[in-house]
Amino acid sequence: MKAFRTLAVVLAAMACMAAASDPSERLPDPAQEARARDLFKEVRCLVCQNESIDDSEAALARDLRLLVRDQVKQGRSDAEIRAFLTQRYGEFVLLKPPFSAGNAVLWLTPLAVLLAGGGLMVALLRRRRSPEAAPEALSAEEEARLKGLLEGE
Repeated sequence: MKAFRTLAVVLAAMACMAAASDPSERLPDPAQEARARDLFKEVRCLVCQNESIDDSEAALARDLRLLVRDQVKQGRSDAEIRAFLTQRYGEFVLLKPPFSAGNAVLWLTPLAVLLAGGGLMVALLRRRRSPEAAPEALSAEEEARLKGLLEGE
């Protein structure tokens, strides 16, 4: 029974893998197909946004796979294909975009906000604890009046 389950799982996995890529779309050269598949893992599906085009079943992901395969078939390098996709769809199309000033701003802004908030909090706490902010002692006249009010005079 256990062997039957294992066989069923293996067959189901193979069926899923076969369904993931239409054989008619594959490149005839295995080296080119392998290169295209590696590029698929680096390109974001613009519909799903958190999946690569290799994992996505969206129609746009299929179109991007065909586009990448066509570029590989034409003999373009991986860098040229990435540049083409970035020019056409923007840096968002890459799952791991290259470091740039724009990306640095996006990544460092939350850190800057946290540091500024922490600095403001420290400044407010120091100001609260400063001796000049402490209340002054009551004069003898004020203490007598307060005592009278508390006793009910």
